[in-house]
Amino acid sequence: MFYQVYVRSFADGSGDGVGDLAGIRAHLPDLVALGVDALWITPFFPSPMADHGYDVADPRDVEPVFGDLAEFDALLADAHAQGLKVTIDLVPNHTSDQHRWFQEALASAPGSPARARYLFRDGRGPDGSEPPNNWPSVFGGPTWTRVPDGQWYLHIFAPEQPDLDFTNPEVVADLEETLHFWLRRGVDGFRIDVAHGMAKPAGLPDMVRVEDTGLFADDGPGDLRFDQDGVHAIHRRVRAVLDQYEDRMAVGEVWVFDDERLARYLRPDELHLAFNFKLLTADWDADVLRTAIEHSLLAVADVPAPACWVLSNHDRPRHVTRYGGGELGTRRARAAALLQLALPGVAYVYNGDELGMPDVDLPDEVLQDPIWERSVHTERGRDACRIPVPWSGDSPAYGFSTTPDTWLPMPDGWGPLTAQAQAADPDSMLSLYRTALALRRSSAAFGGEDVQWLPAAEGCLAFRRPGGLVCVVNLSSAPVPLPEGEVLLASEPVTDGALPVDAAVWLQG
Repeated sequence: MFYQVYVRSFADGSGDGVGDLAGIRAHLPDLVALGVDALWITPFFPSPMADHGYDVADPRDVEPVFGDLAEFDALLADAHAQGLKVTIDLVPNHTSDQHRWFQEALASAPGSPARARYLFRDGRGPDGSEPPNNWPSVFGGPTWTRVPDGQWYLHIFAPEQPDLDFTNPEVVADLEETLHFWLRRGVDGFRIDVAHGMAKPAGLPDMVRVEDTGLFADDGPGDLRFDQDGVHAIHRRVRAVLDQYEDRMAVGEVWVFDDERLARYLRPDELHLAFNFKLLTADWDADVLRTAIEHSLLAVADVPAPACWVLSNHDRPRHVTRYGGGELGTRRARAAALLQLALPGVAYVYNGDELGMPDVDLPDEVLQDPIWERSVHTERGRDACRIPVPWSGDSPAYGFSTTPDTWLPMPDGWGPLTAQAQAADPDSMLSLYRTALALRRSSAAFGGEDVQWLPAAEGCLAFRRPGGLVCVVNLSSAPVPLPEGEVLLASEPVTDGALPVDAAVWLQG
């Protein structure tokens, strides 16, 4: 069980309204009490924060807003002393435009070794005034920016995030040095950002638009920006470094929905894990969720990696909101938590999901995600799912910081949502997670890697694990009879032998 810490929003130890390493360190006992095994900490490296840390100016240091290397070492030591593993983000696809390499590239001539670390190209058209190809940026607008001498550079994301050229041996060697730097400090592994990126097709050809929509394909071979075959050589280099250390791992952010292509990232000499986002993108529908689970298990059927389940993260709407928001969304999120944690493999929980945090509708003037500006204010971006975590009290900043002026504003009325309030309530979302994780860790019912689907009423899911656990989820419009078995845990009260609507139950079969 991994716990994702979005650094800016987890806890503020310095009082400036921005989460930091000291804040994480102070709340390690809360994570131990929750019952997680490991942390994934999002980027805390020096950065101009054009994309809140995913534009890295120096991958081997700490951004002063978050602390320093001594603070990181203390956090790592404390986490290990409390039995927690620590993994950190690795952002190999691109750097910040403030990285010394890119500044050197801008100061150098076309064709120079400094520019060869990135993807600089001449433009098209008689005067080179057109971008080298038609690729769109993930964040909106073109994926090319022109520099004063007339050349263009590629950035799959924001202009402040120029892509590196991994056909350059110097780029690969620098990535390996970054891995060694953190592994020598004692980190237990990495979450690799955009792990399906990094490799680009030779010649950077135009993408072909999908005939029926006129848009580019979102995934698969039509999108030349991602999942190119050359990316696997890079992952083999990463794995070779990890294998020089004992008990280290890497999980990839791999937005690839074809089961066979996803499995390629999980071969014995590549990644240990890959996020499978089918559960995260699935609607609250029994058939859709079952299909997502079946495909996720199929993707890992012939590789040494287990399945890796995700319901929310810092890039997507929280599942409380996705499932309808308010009491309905919270009820469904409770059921989804038991569904996720009943499945074999690895589970990730995003900070605040254990509290049932929803997305927050923010006013335009406080939005900070680059997507908001790049889309010319047509897409609101990801800020709504990045609100700071409420820890205690009845008013902002709810124990997150000593100042109410947090980097993204926290709404009024969140007193009952705080960790402090929920810890005292045996029926809260936090208590449900704590109980579920304790059972998951201790009960033999969770043994085995298979899922056997059981007959279920229409609109319901039911499956058995080899150890004897039976999980039933009722997504229908009426209560359904429970199968026989001892109730271990239910997301809603179970009375008269029936499972309520939008509820899940664990049974000892």
